[in-house]
Amino acid sequence: MSSKPSNPFRKAQFLTSANKLGQLPPDTGNEVAFAGRSNAGKSSALNAICDQQGLARTSKTPGRTQLLNVFPVDDPARRLIDLPGYGYAKVPEAMRLHWRGVIDTYLRTRESLKGLVLVMDARHPLKDFDCHMLEFGAASGRACHCLLTKADKLSRSEGLRTLAAVNKEIATIAPGASAQLFSSLAKTGLDEARALVARWLEIP
Repeated sequence: MSSKPSNPFRKAQFLTSANKLGQLPPDTGNEVAFAGRSNAGKSSALNAICDQQGLARTSKTPGRTQLLNVFPVDDPARRLIDLPGYGYAKVPEAMRLHWRGVIDTYLRTRESLKGLVLVMDARHPLKDFDCHMLEFGAASGRACHCLLTKADKLSRSEGLRTLAAVNKEIATIAPGASAQLFSSLAKTGLDEARALVARWLEIP
């Protein structure tokens, strides 16, 4: 049975881009943030979850997301936040440090942030910065979920082995964090991802 008619994320729309936290909507309601390396398929994952092809910008040039992009879902009080990609983009060091400071402060102080979706390529999971993000999320008491994208590039057995290995490692890095296989192309794991984000946002 298709989930499209009842997918609340189809109502998501772009609201604003923020270069600093003061430009974000008021810190009320519920937010779920998406973070990941610039080439991990973060924008494609957001588009797939929302069933909207062009909601989050995708580009053949990694690092295009250079601001915090805000997407209200079915209500202004329920928002998806697309964080700047990290670890790959060719940008000046000053900008890289600015992003890091903004993201650090956002994750540490944003009261409406209910969970962090950490997007990583299933073929290359848990790079150093991914692990740092998980550690930081755990230390700040944020719920964390790892979306192992591009799972269609792996065989079923490879995917299951990767998922098992990631689950084993994140249990020591961030106890309570979860993980799943995901493919925006093959639609793998879409229902699972939507259900998790909807629960964090408290969508009825």
